[in-house]
Amino acid sequence: MPKTADLVVIGAGVVGAAAAWFATLAGLRVVVVDRGAIAGGTSGAGEGNVLVSDKEPGPELELARYSRQVWGEDLGPYGEWWEFEQKGGLVVASTPAALGALRTLAERQRARGVVVREVSGAELPALEPRLTREAAGGALYPQDAQVQPMLAAAHLLRLARRRGAVVRTGTEVVGFLRRGRRTGGPATPGGGDAGAPATPVAPGGGAGAPAAPGNGGAGAPVTGVRTPHGTVSAPAVLNAAGTWAGAVAGLAGVELPVLPRRGFVLVTEPLPPATVRHKVYAADYVDAVASSDAELQASPVVEGTGGGTVLIGSTRERVGFDRRPSPAAVRALARGAIGLFPTLASVRAMRVYAGFRPYCPDHLPVIGPDPRAPGLWHACGHEGAGIGLAAGTGKLIAQALTGEATDLDLTPFAPERFDEGGADEPRGE
Repeated sequence: MPKTADLVVIGAGVVGAAAAWFATLAGLRVVVVDRGAIAGGTSGAGEGNVLVSDKEPGPELELARYSRQVWGEDLGPYGEWWEFEQKGGLVVASTPAALGALRTLAERQRARGVVVREVSGAELPALEPRLTREAAGGALYPQDAQVQPMLAAAHLLRLARRRGAVVRTGTEVVGFLRRGRRTGGPATPGGGDAGAPATPVAPGGGAGAPAAPGNGGAGAPVTGVRTPHGTVSAPAVLNAAGTWAGAVAGLAGVELPVLPRRGFVLVTEPLPPATVRHKVYAADYVDAVASSDAELQASPVVEGTGGGTVLIGSTRERVGFDRRPSPAAVRALARGAIGLFPTLASVRAMRVYAGFRPYCPDHLPVIGPDPRAPGLWHACGHEGAGIGLAAGTGKLIAQALTGEATDLDLTPFAPERFDEGGADEPRGE
């Protein structure tokens, strides 16, 4: 493993992989470390959503629109590698009241640049022939897309390697190098002074002053990482550790309230092509996503895959890292899916799997430099939107690291916002 780099990325999921790729494009020497396998966490348990339809107007929607553009343009030439499919999203309202609320949301989204078309109940069968005939209407979002997240992470890292990045799996970060001391203990399972702008990372610029023994608090600059296989000195370290990002931040003495939010996905036997043509979900899914309730939340989401299987979600609950099967969650998935597509009642389910979304209290990701520990950067807390937001997050991080003006204002995603008492404010406008 190299002794020095311009950037160390902690986490080989889609977010970390996208950041590594864009950083190498900017000329930075990058080392990616992960204690597990590539896409071994949340990225390996997701459906691959690239959505704008499920976002309220506000910072997250702006990031989603931007990231969708990056997936389609900057990463467009490689889309076949990770099965990028612009299938479109169809949001279905079961009652006139739900349809009214959906149309209000769609109008607000449209005002912010989202492409959306209202669909009457009579028009729904032409879009989805097997959809329930009981729906009152819906909204079609042609910009919604899907990728295969494990392929996306693997190929983005493959691209980064071609430009010189080094990727080390099975390598856990157990502490940070700090100017004035070395600190940190084992993580749990799974630049500039504070208050000043981060110092840009110059390509090939080395790691600055070496870490040395001595005293230092949370504000001591981070100058690299410690692993069981050795140290890597770098002027910037990016925390892209998904649901374990809070534990990684804790190694630097800073608090980041990223918590696991469990979700299950039900997978059917292979079905004929176009059984489900779009990503189809109930209108109340947006409310479930925005909920902060720790108890089980369920709203039906149904979509087909290239292999013919149908993926059925979505549940949310905060139960720590408990992976045990939940009969209540699985029943809710099946019941909701059949409500949307009655034909699924006779289809066999092959398996069910669980994953953990990295949840933040205000439902916004954490993106950018941490002034509480200069040299430490974050790209985490995207909850269930991480696959879709990964491309934009990675490009923004690379821009900020190299001192470029970022395409979006990162202020709403600042790590220190949790010290300002605003973490529980609504994410929309």
